[in-house]
Amino acid sequence: MGLFHNIKFFVLCHGMLQLAQLLVSGYLKGSISTIERRYGLSSQKSGILASFNEVGNTVLIVFVSYFGSRVHRPRCIGIGAIIASMAAFLISLPHFISGKYEYTDFKNSTTKQSSGFCQDTSSQTCSEIKSHANNAVFPILLLGQLLLGIGGVPIQPFGISYIDDYANKRNSPFYLGILFAVTVIGPAVGYLLGSVLLRLYVDFDTMSPAEIVLKRDDPRWVGAWWLGFLLAGTLLFLTSLPYLFFPRSMITEVHEEATTECGDKKLKEKKEPVSDTPRDLSLLQFLKKFPYIMLRTLRNPIYLLVVLAQVNLAAMVAGLSTFMPKYIERHFAQTAAFSNLMIGGVNLPIAMLGIMAGGMILRRFNLSVKASAIMCSSAVLLSVIFALPLLFFSCPRQKIARVNHNESYYQNCMACPCSEEAFNPVCGSDGVEFRSPCYAGCKTDTLQNYTDCACVGPPSSPGHAKLGPCANNCSHLLIPFMIFSTLTCVLGSLSQTPSFMMILRTVKTEDKSFALGIQFMLFRVLAFLPAPILYGSAIDTTCILWGKKCKKNTSCHYYNLDYFRQRFLGLMTFFLFGALVFFFLSYLVLRRNDPGQQNKSEQRQSNGTIEKKEMKESKSEIY
Repeated sequence: MGLFHNIKFFVLCHGMLQLAQLLVSGYLKGSISTIERRYGLSSQKSGILASFNEVGNTVLIVFVSYFGSRVHRPRCIGIGAIIASMAAFLISLPHFISGKYEYTDFKNSTTKQSSGFCQDTSSQTCSEIKSHANNAVFPILLLGQLLLGIGGVPIQPFGISYIDDYANKRNSPFYLGILFAVTVIGPAVGYLLGSVLLRLYVDFDTMSPAEIVLKRDDPRWVGAWWLGFLLAGTLLFLTSLPYLFFPRSMITEVHEEATTECGDKKLKEKKEPVSDTPRDLSLLQFLKKFPYIMLRTLRNPIYLLVVLAQVNLAAMVAGLSTFMPKYIERHFAQTAAFSNLMIGGVNLPIAMLGIMAGGMILRRFNLSVKASAIMCSSAVLLSVIFALPLLFFSCPRQKIARVNHNESYYQNCMACPCSEEAFNPVCGSDGVEFRSPCYAGCKTDTLQNYTDCACVGPPSSPGHAKLGPCANNCSHLLIPFMIFSTLTCVLGSLSQTPSFMMILRTVKTEDKSFALGIQFMLFRVLAFLPAPILYGSAIDTTCILWGKKCKKNTSCHYYNLDYFRQRFLGLMTFFLFGALVFFFLSYLVLRRNDPGQQNKSEQRQSNGTIEKKEMKESKSEIY
């Protein structure tokens, strides 16, 4: 039949394509704090950017449902992947149209004065050219994300339905388990790629190594965020090409056990190709009937409850994948590269093992729909139990002068005006952090060690300061945090494959593609689209000092870490608990509607009737 008529080869190609597609998504989320710093975005804007690819995806999902059984699915997947690869290239464009990254104490050809020390604030002007250039960055990033979402519309729904149609029913859960595991590997590779590339300076392509003076642990450091999109876009384009050669349909896979013995010969039973659903509806008629068909699908209580449980888990994952690197970076005083390494090298691979384990358990024990509901409920319950302690990993409060540590002498210790836009943190010898040497009242700079600082220590004896933020004495909690967060992820991910199989086994065969389309639409509308914005808005409410550029707020410099922890991890626990409730409700509905129990009760009733008849007959014989 050829390589392109083999469902196993399709699973391999689809795994590679999803790896490349989700690599782009993972890399973007791993670079979100770097892009914030580079272009002065708030966490809410970062959340909008992270979720904007769902806009095009959500709008077009209706057409995916209509064309799912009417078009050449593999070819549509390939064309969509090519569009997504172009979108990845577009996202990297802002680096090439904006100027060099400038930060506090950046030395350029027009001025030799350090913005971290005293200066005449009345003479400061805002560059209109740079302001307009940066204003164009955010729309370009949004457009790239929009096209990325449009290109990704057919990839997962068409791929899953194609595999489930032409794979043996016993192997289908295993194949889907592989694909769901790849949905974790892809972002993990993206985070790991970010961990490598963010160690390179953002302008390394236009600056010599001698010109790069910032260190990677400097809070002003910005890595080469743009390079990963060029690499990922290239990989996405290459993995899209095989789909142009797969057939519209193929012979259903034959399982090894599906044999019948005839003398000394074994004849394999072949199934006929799965036929497409009727195509008697026009697109206009389909659009008119879409709300009715959707409501009919949502009337299936198991389908609705399982999808709502998955929506809660998807909302949790969408928020955590976007802002967990930033949480580790801020809460435990780590670099962006290290934070990406923790997520991509620890959390996500172990979550992948959980997804694979869920698929293997489902296949090994051939779990029924009710048993799958029990498994999902138990896994999420354990996940909630391990998530609760994360709320109590608190760090000591940082002392930041004139932000959350206001002493009276800070008002008069500075001998000159200081720029509100300057951000060059220094740590005083008294353990208090200042946003720049000027705010510490420092007068002398000796190899990035500042002396004669009037605001450091008591007014009678000026202290000194060193470049960089003060240590937050919280790094010892990083390992326990990673252990509990990893256990939370792996236990929650056990429910991934069983919950999908619950859906596939509780809807009609002709409604399968449509049910998957509705499922992914609800994912996008209720989880992937609002969750990053919700998480980002919650994080923004904990900011205690915003950056300034041209008298406008940019990215946040300092957060209240207690509020950050409570609101960020509190949302995670809330969504986990919501998933637990819906999985448990699905089990209760299945238990109530279990035909086995009804048959047993009917059998008991019939047995009682038979016994009564036998007693009457025996009595009549006696008399």
